[in-house]
Amino acid sequence: MNKTEIIAQYATSQNDTGSTEVQCAILTHKINDLTVHLKKNRKDFQTRRGLIGMVIQRKKLLKNLKKNNNKKYDELLKLLNLSKN
Repeated sequence: MNKTEIIAQYATSQNDTGSTEVQCAILTHKINDLTVHLKKNRKDFQTRRGLIGMVIQRKKLLKNLKKNNNKKYDELLKLLNLSKN
Protein backbone atom coordinates (compact mmCIF):
# COMPACT_ATOMS: atom_id res chain seq x y z
CA MET A 1 0.00 0.00 0.00
CA ASN A 2 1.06 3.52 -0.69
CA LYS A 3 1.55 5.94 2.20
CA THR A 4 -1.10 8.34 0.86
CA GLU A 5 -3.62 5.49 0.66
CA ILE A 6 -2.92 4.55 4.27
CA ILE A 7 -3.34 8.16 5.39
CA ALA A 8 -6.62 8.46 3.48
CA GLN A 9 -7.94 5.24 5.00
CA TYR A 10 -7.13 5.99 8.66
CA ALA A 11 -7.44 9.80 8.75
CA THR A 12 -10.06 11.31 11.06
CA SER A 13 -10.46 14.45 8.94
CA GLN A 14 -9.47 15.60 5.47
CA ASN A 15 -6.22 17.28 6.50
CA ASP A 16 -5.25 14.68 9.09
CA THR A 17 -1.78 13.30 8.43
CA GLY A 18 -0.25 13.02 11.88
CA SER A 19 -2.85 11.69 14.28
CA THR A 20 -2.02 8.72 16.43
CA GLU A 21 -4.22 6.43 14.35
CA VAL A 22 -2.47 7.39 11.11
CA GLN A 23 0.99 7.04 12.63
CA CYS A 24 0.17 3.59 14.01
CA ALA A 25 -1.23 2.47 10.66
CA ILE A 26 1.87 3.63 8.78
CA LEU A 27 4.16 1.96 11.30
CA THR A 28 2.15 -1.27 11.14
CA HIS A 29 2.48 -1.47 7.36
CA LYS A 30 6.22 -0.74 7.56
CA ILE A 31 6.62 -3.41 10.26
CA ASN A 32 4.77 -5.96 8.13
CA ASP A 33 6.99 -5.19 5.12
CA LEU A 34 10.18 -5.46 7.17
CA THR A 35 9.02 -8.72 8.72
CA VAL A 36 8.69 -10.25 5.26
CA HIS A 37 12.15 -8.90 4.36
CA LEU A 38 13.72 -10.36 7.50
CA LYS A 39 12.22 -13.79 6.85
CA LYS A 40 14.23 -13.86 3.62
CA ASN A 41 17.35 -12.12 4.97
CA ARG A 42 17.95 -13.50 8.44
CA LYS A 43 21.35 -11.86 8.94
CA ASP A 44 20.25 -8.30 8.17
CA PHE A 45 20.84 -6.99 11.67
CA GLN A 46 20.55 -3.28 10.80
CA THR A 47 17.05 -3.80 9.47
CA ARG A 48 16.21 -5.85 12.54
CA ARG A 49 17.34 -2.97 14.75
CA GLY A 50 15.17 -0.54 12.80
CA LEU A 51 12.23 -2.92 13.06
CA ILE A 52 12.57 -3.14 16.84
CA GLY A 53 12.62 0.66 17.03
CA MET A 54 9.42 0.87 14.99
CA VAL A 55 7.70 -1.70 17.18
CA ILE A 56 8.65 0.27 20.30
CA GLN A 57 7.42 3.52 18.76
CA ARG A 58 4.08 1.92 17.77
CA LYS A 59 3.72 0.48 21.26
CA LYS A 60 4.18 3.95 22.79
CA LEU A 61 1.63 5.47 20.43
CA LEU A 62 -0.91 2.75 21.18
CA LYS A 63 -0.35 3.14 24.92
CA ASN A 64 -1.00 6.87 24.63
CA LEU A 65 -4.15 6.27 22.55
CA LYS A 66 -5.42 3.72 25.06
CA LYS A 67 -4.90 6.17 27.92
CA ASN A 68 -6.68 9.05 26.14
CA ASN A 69 -9.39 7.32 24.08
CA ASN A 70 -10.06 3.66 24.80
CA LYS A 71 -12.84 3.38 22.19
CA LYS A 72 -10.59 4.52 19.32
CA TYR A 73 -7.86 2.22 20.65
CA ASP A 74 -10.13 -0.83 20.37
CA GLU A 75 -11.31 0.18 16.89
CA LEU A 76 -7.76 0.70 15.66
CA LEU A 77 -6.63 -2.68 16.97
CA LYS A 78 -9.44 -4.37 15.04
CA LEU A 79 -8.63 -2.46 11.84
CA LEU A 80 -4.93 -3.26 12.03
CA ASN A 81 -5.45 -6.88 13.18
CA LEU A 82 -3.35 -6.39 16.31
CA SER A 83 -3.82 -8.16 19.61
CA LYS A 84 -4.24 -6.48 22.97
CA ASN A 85 -1.23 -6.68 25.26
